[in-house]
Amino acid sequence: MRSLYVHVPFCPTICPYCDFHVVRRHGDVVDRYLKRLAQEAEMLYRRFPRPLETLYFGGGTPSFLREAELIRLFTLPWRVVPGGEVTLEANPGTLNPARLELLKTLGVTRLSIGVQSFDDRVLKALGRAHRARGAYRAIEEAQRAGFRVSIDLILGLPGQDVRRDLLEATALGVGHVSAYTLIVEPGTRYALEGLHPDPEAEGHALELAEEILGEAGLVRYEVSNFARPGEAARHNLVYWRMGFWGGLGPAATGHLPPTSEDPGLYAQRWRNPPLPRWLAGESADLEPVTRGEHLREAIMMGLRTREGVDLGALEARSGQTIRERLAGAIAALEQRGLVIYDPPRLRPTSRGLNLAHAVVLELWEALEDG
Repeated sequence: MRSLYVHVPFCPTICPYCDFHVVRRHGDVVDRYLKRLAQEAEMLYRRFPRPLETLYFGGGTPSFLREAELIRLFTLPWRVVPGGEVTLEANPGTLNPARLELLKTLGVTRLSIGVQSFDDRVLKALGRAHRARGAYRAIEEAQRAGFRVSIDLILGLPGQDVRRDLLEATALGVGHVSAYTLIVEPGTRYALEGLHPDPEAEGHALELAEEILGEAGLVRYEVSNFARPGEAARHNLVYWRMGFWGGLGPAATGHLPPTSEDPGLYAQRWRNPPLPRWLAGESADLEPVTRGEHLREAIMMGLRTREGVDLGALEARSGQTIRERLAGAIAALEQRGLVIYDPPRLRPTSRGLNLAHAVVLELWEALEDG
């Protein structure tokens, strides 16, 4: 385990589309969270004490914590290797020069800023606490402070000028853009209001993102992520390459090496309970990941990325022969312009990235048939 995710569930407001495990701060809940987090970190550190290559604070809004709370949050037992990536998610309204200086001192190297749109009307409809002017200010101040900056955009929204939002992002010169389409999850306010995204508008928005961001030098390296050379999110690549990572905090997940010597196991999935049970000391659920499950997950995650998946390396890790079983499906997908097979690497085309779910299902069916 050389990567770690820390979930900070506190937000100043709860957006109507959000289905992440987030809460408003109340009473002494942040203090109790930080105490429990320190205990959990010590327990995981005893098992995996090696220095980290990537460390990611997500949420929620980690930057929403107060100064003393942020200092406590970063009091983890692990050391980060020189040149390692330390990412913190932030909302524009929680950043200012003093806060940025503190984050620099704490070792943060990369900020992922939740912009979502540069249109005030869209931001209001999304329930965001900031406006476009605040987003510009936060991005520019973060760049001046020397952070690598990534921004999040939501595309294909009703009334949104997608082209304008994308051009604004390129004009700011950020190194990384995560451009998502809106997913209305059950239980969110948008779902209760009966909002239904337009798949055609979303598909067009993603095509426009690839065109406009690509012209500005940001390459689409994953379904929803675009980066300049050297600016890809190293921590997220660990997920897409099915590496090992730890997870701390309520509802956090991890993907850890197995404790058992069972040759049929590849990993152990770590799932933390939600905040109330986690604060009460309830331990994570640990689920075995078999080599067959790893095979399917690696295909699914790898084909979300431009680099694809190395089928030869996957055979070695899973102990299963798969290239012959997938040959017919790969040929059919190639004929439809969805993948490129340069043995042993299987990569999606741009169209294949847009249809990644369907491509993966077709390959999974071939595995079952084989």
